[in-house]
Amino acid sequence: MYYVYLLRLKNEDVYTGSTPDLRKRLKEHQAGKTAATRNMRPVTLLWFSVFPSRFLARQFENYLKTGSGQSFRNRHLVR
Repeated sequence: MYYVYLLRLKNEDVYTGSTPDLRKRLKEHQAGKTAATRNMRPVTLLWFSVFPSRFLARQFENYLKTGSGQSFRNRHLVR
């Protein structure tokens, strides 16, 4: 199983990522081991979804990073 997740950063931006181990990845974000979010801690998990394959998870993650994906995210996944 693979996860696509959204984090709220300290500056109120939303970070999108994917991982096979969500608990481990969140701990890495919170510990500052991820360069992209190191200076934006604390981070808060906003949303996640489970996918049966890495391919599908990465497809959805990449979609959420597009303009229309961000619009979808803002309308349906985050408040």
